Amino acid sequence: MFTGIIAGVGKIRGKRNVGGGLAFDLEADFPIADPEEGESIAVSGICLTAYNIRGHHFTADVSPETISRTKLGTLGPGDSVNLERALRLADRLGGHLVSGHVDCMASVTSKKEVGNYTIFNFSLPVEHGRYIIEKGSITIDGVSLTVNSCGRGTFSVSIIPHTLKMTTLGLLKVGSMVNIEVDIIGKYVEKLLAPKDGYAENAKDNLNPGFLAQHGFI
Repeated sequence: MFTGIIAGVGKIRGKRNVGGGLAFDLEADFPIADPEEGESIAVSGICLTAYNIRGHHFTADVSPETISRTKLGTLGPGDSVNLERALRLADRLGGHLVSGHVDCMASVTSKKEVGNYTIFNFSLPVEHGRYIIEKGSITIDGVSLTVNSCGRGTFSVSIIPHTLKMTTLGLLKVGSMVNIEVDIIGKYVEKLLAPKDGYAENAKDNLNPGFLAQHGFI
């Protein structure tokens, strides 16, 4: 489990095909203190298992499933990634609960400077948009952010200078792809309110304000 508060930026130093998937050699811009072989590290929002951890360096394998759902397969040596080590129970929960299991990718449709802030607009598959709410939480390339506004298959965020400086979000431009993890709470609510006989295809149609009011959620 993670919080979406990025510890630092890493560089991909190596990429190779291994057993149908990929293996990445990464270098963090911070020392990986008290390493535990096999610990989880979020790489641009993707929970990966780290091994061969030495100082700033570690290796992680990427499965075909992860390659199909994220932008990781498009990255290579020299590219930058956001890094976060797994949450300790004693840590401050500065962002929100992030599983590191990416739901989909989104693309940057616009980038605009407003004073000291940068406003990004994104488009994503419509089926994932129902989990995004105004002023709710969303994870973009592993960074916990607050949703400014949202529409059908679109949403926007406002990013402060510190976040742009400390993460790879400052490198984004129109057309860039990002990894998206929606707030996990919405998915649990949908599952709990779905028909008890399984995953009905029309479950999302049943989840509406009237249904929520009837069951005491609003």
